[in-house]
Amino acid sequence: MGGLIKGVVSTRQRQQPLVVTLRCLSILQLLVDSVSGIGVNWGTQATHPLPPSTVVKMLRDNGFQKVKLFDADSATLNALANSGIQIMVGIPNDMLYNLANSEQAADTWVAKNVSSHISSGGADIRYVAVGNEPFLSSYNGSFLGTTLPALRNIQSALTKAGLSTRVKVTVPLNADVYESPTNLPSDGDFRSDIHDLMLSIVKFLSDNGAPFTVNIYPFISLYSDPNFPLGFAFFGNKSFPLNDGGTIYDNVFDANHDTLIWALQKNGYGSLPVVIGEIGWPTDGDKNANLNYAQQFNQGFMDSVISNKGTPLRPGYVDAYLFSLIDEDAKSIQPGNFERHWGLFYLDGQPKYAVSLVTANSKGLVPARDVHYLARQWCIMSPSASLDDPQVGPSVSYACANADCTSLGYGTSCENLDARGNISYAFNSYYQQNNQLESACKFPNNLSVVINNDPSTGTCKFRIMIQGQAVISGAGGGKGFSRSSLVVFILVFFPLYFCDFLGLKLKVYGLGFCDF
Repeated sequence: MGGLIKGVVSTRQRQQPLVVTLRCLSILQLLVDSVSGIGVNWGTQATHPLPPSTVVKMLRDNGFQKVKLFDADSATLNALANSGIQIMVGIPNDMLYNLANSEQAADTWVAKNVSSHISSGGADIRYVAVGNEPFLSSYNGSFLGTTLPALRNIQSALTKAGLSTRVKVTVPLNADVYESPTNLPSDGDFRSDIHDLMLSIVKFLSDNGAPFTVNIYPFISLYSDPNFPLGFAFFGNKSFPLNDGGTIYDNVFDANHDTLIWALQKNGYGSLPVVIGEIGWPTDGDKNANLNYAQQFNQGFMDSVISNKGTPLRPGYVDAYLFSLIDEDAKSIQPGNFERHWGLFYLDGQPKYAVSLVTANSKGLVPARDVHYLARQWCIMSPSASLDDPQVGPSVSYACANADCTSLGYGTSCENLDARGNISYAFNSYYQQNNQLESACKFPNNLSVVINNDPSTGTCKFRIMIQGQAVISGAGGGKGFSRSSLVVFILVFFPLYFCDFLGLKLKVYGLGFCDF
């Protein structure tokens, strides 16, 4: 069980303790007018996002009372106006330097993104999240000098605007900001290299009646350590209890959460409220990322929330935001292919599995309404095309580099596809993301063809894209496939990617890049 509280690579390029888990409590309700109820993260890194108005209806239909955003997009905030949903707006890390060094910049940001939406738009903004996991080890200290000054300047701006009693500032932190050398929660403390900075931030939060916000991912424990006990990642585990001086922990979430509580207590802030900024489980892209595990984890967490069980050190209500609402097919996969599959809902707003969010007897997730799809047609590898065609390898590589093939590979929802199936999935992903443009299904040598019969099989779904905004990386109706773009890809990128794409062993003759 070594390494439960040590940092590991986590989703969105963060590092996180293997004892990934956290909870938050509002028995210490320093938060103004806080309401009970589960929250959710609403990310928008998708090629074809649902309209904000549709998403707000989803939030309300599913009983979400709080939403956490990663920016302060005006269209999103306008859609949330008068919805009854409390909002945490976000400030990206790349804005911290400017806000830390300019009170005027902070005043302007608050006026534009908070004051205007509260006063005239009816948006119920309760928090400003200053940065997102800025102290990750992978950032090499880039934000160590700017996070606290930015917090102070945003707080000052809120005070000037007369909003400091209504809107609180916080900073969502990864669980790697604290650690335990023995893996026991009682030995927890803040990370030694940022200990003094963390105490300054904790004092600032306490002085301003704001919560400590932390993101915890038990899935990452499993992803990063093949020896991690599977049952301990879920709730109600009986096979691997952790005994900390007579306090028994049956899951990694409670243990991780109470490691933070011990760190706060040891430094004189044992009553500081804690908010779980992100917690969830992905459904694809890894052998442990699947619908069954995600349902088991999220329902276990929700059962604990609904029962007000809390953790051994903080029994009671848990203030948390599930991660996340909807899949995001344009997110970076540097942390892992699972990164695009955290949603409770697929890209089109359809539920992935049954989970009760409000009461133990609720009927489960409610799908998005009035979603419009592109035509029922798919792009696949032509039945007459040969796997030995020299253009197959670079074509698949190009498609996956410019679309989403994270459902392919070992342990994924499409792992049982044969070589032709994998190629077809790649082609269709590119075709759908480019709005079914005719040119997006014209791979060289007549490798591809458009069909009207759904090629989905078993757990592997060949999805049709929803109608929506333009593809993120292109304008208008998306970007089509062209021979010139393929040549550039072959000469520049193909040597670096996918020579043995997902185990397909595709033969690429005459290019000199791969040895098959």
